[in-house]
Amino acid sequence: MSTPGGLVSAVELVEKSSENHTTGTEFILLGLTDDPVLEKILFGVFLLIYLIMLAGNLCMIVLIRTTSLLQSPMYFFLSHLSFVDICSSSNITPNMLSNVLSDQKTISYAGCFSQCLLFIALVITEFYMLASMAVDRYAAICSPLHYRTTMSRNLCICLVMVPYACGFLNGLSQALLTFHLSFCGSLEINHFYCADPPLMMLACSDAHVKKMAMFAVAGFTLSSSLFIILLSYLLILAAILRINSAEGRHKAFSTCGSHLATVTIFYGTLFCMYLRPPSEKSIEEFKIIAIFYAFLSPMLNPLIYSLWNKDVIHAMQQMV
Repeated sequence: MSTPGGLVSAVELVEKSSENHTTGTEFILLGLTDDPVLEKILFGVFLLIYLIMLAGNLCMIVLIRTTSLLQSPMYFFLSHLSFVDICSSSNITPNMLSNVLSDQKTISYAGCFSQCLLFIALVITEFYMLASMAVDRYAAICSPLHYRTTMSRNLCICLVMVPYACGFLNGLSQALLTFHLSFCGSLEINHFYCADPPLMMLACSDAHVKKMAMFAVAGFTLSSSLFIILLSYLLILAAILRINSAEGRHKAFSTCGSHLATVTIFYGTLFCMYLRPPSEKSIEEFKIIAIFYAFLSPMLNPLIYSLWNKDVIHAMQQMV
């Protein structure tokens, strides 16, 4: 027969285990600031940036899909880059904007898992999409006479599907590792979306395996995709230097300018975000850098490609 003391101990054990089981809980996103006035200003700024991003990238996709002038492998990759930018920004921005206007800045456990998965998946997809675009530029400049046959439709589809597959598989594995951790105590995420570093700081279980996996995936993804890009551009540079006319060299360089600008912005941002261990100081810096990835980079990409590309400008003029 159970004693009252044994019953109390059993109840306490159940309550303690339920505290560690976070599947049905909600996380609290602290956002960028707790100043109500500044929050309203940021809401207007980020909403404007988000709308410009949507308009620019959707316009780019429609132009590429409907204009015969833009039916080449380079623009095929660019349309997918615009699609990834729309998805990555839309994964974060709507929830962030709604939290700014809400008193309860919460996100469900399932919503946090989805946001974490999609963030990692889309970052890795964009890494390898930019690498595929570098391979395309190499084929266009180093072998212009065989460009159409080299960059066949099947190869282009393969160079697009591989980034999506790598992104999803890595995103799923990283999200599962993160949410396999136990979260107890405060469930306040010091960020404006569910990101890995601040989530790991909430964990009360050992996060060593997750940290090692995060650095391994981030390091391999950065190094492998950057190696493809650098190798492509070394071969491109060698080919350009063999061109006799200054006009020909300038034309060859100009076809790479927009891609190089996008690579510089994107890789610079992600290098700062992920290649260091999470800490209170790094999390605050992480939030500022994340703004460039989540808001500014997706908005700038269509502007960079349209302003530096005569074919895109001509296609826009035809549409207008």
